[in-house]
Amino acid sequence: MERLTHPLRVRPVPLNGARAGSPERVSVVIPCFNYGRYLPDAVSSALAQESADIEVIIVDDASTDSSRAVAERLAAANARVNVIAHASNRGPVATFNEGLAAATGAYVIRLDADDLLTPGSVARALALFNAFPSVGLVYGHPVHFSGPRPSRYRARVRSWQVWPGNDWLAGRCDSARNTITAPEAIVRASALDGAGRWQRELRHTHDFELWLRVAAVSDVGHLGGADQAWHRVHAGSLSSSIEPLDDLHERWAAFQMLFGLDGRAIAGSLAIEDGPTLLARAKMALAREAVMLASREYDRGGGSVTAAEEFRRTAISLVRDPRTIPGWGGLTRRMRRRPSSVSPFALAPRLSRRVNARLREAQWRYRGVN
Repeated sequence: MERLTHPLRVRPVPLNGARAGSPERVSVVIPCFNYGRYLPDAVSSALAQESADIEVIIVDDASTDSSRAVAERLAAANARVNVIAHASNRGPVATFNEGLAAATGAYVIRLDADDLLTPGSVARALALFNAFPSVGLVYGHPVHFSGPRPSRYRARVRSWQVWPGNDWLAGRCDSARNTITAPEAIVRASALDGAGRWQRELRHTHDFELWLRVAAVSDVGHLGGADQAWHRVHAGSLSSSIEPLDDLHERWAAFQMLFGLDGRAIAGSLAIEDGPTLLARAKMALAREAVMLASREYDRGGGSVTAAEEFRRTAISLVRDPRTIPGWGGLTRRMRRRPSSVSPFALAPRLSRRVNARLREAQWRYRGVN
């Protein structure tokens, strides 16, 4: 299979222009721990998908609520739903991997039990997959919500953005940010196999590391303008429980696991840049973010000296010479005073950070990268 040599932005093929013949099987793996109240909506959103042969695999990780009973009731009502139940809690990575081992589809979606697929999301992704056989990962925009299940979403795909996987991977190293929440992504099973298939044991960034690994062996596509999933935000969700410092360390752990300590773990699969170079770029991006977070403690009233120092130490641990980190000089000047009150000189950098954050958010919403 010949991979892309340069990024493309093209008009989407109409949904009825997808490959003719029997519908392709898509496996929707739903890890579940104490989310029995959300599980029926997640399963129904998967079963309602058209233009595909959907199989749903629920893996209950020894829930202490009604999750297992709910899952078994859903399976009894629909032959396309299968249930795997753990006798003891094994955690999110092992739970997903067990569901993945049981998957028989040509494509795989990881759908957490508190999230939902939007109507038509699978068909929209399959159209891009069918047009570009080298693409192993397709994603769109997730709508984050809390409270009742939303009803509104954007169904129209305005453009397809397709990157050589190495380009997309390099971009993620340059920003060190995860651009995919999870339920809005669908992966070709053969690309998973080429990337080693399984999620690796990371506390918070197991999804992120897997996307990076898939991009190392296949191309990546984005559905511009379409909302592909609803991602529920609530106090009990994993994504809501991680602090900024922990998030930095977890993303660094993902890059270390991907590239190895010397940057050569997947170098053989990269066509345009070697692993050590990409690892160095990721380290600098994380160091730059750590310096920004440290500076922010000094620019807002009531900031924490302790937090600023932890961010500063993190930045120092990532690069050989911290003076090469963008913003390092400004942080050094800020450290001459305590972050107990708002500095009269802090307005400009705060405004700049806010504008940059808004620009990144807009770019992510419409292009899938930031």
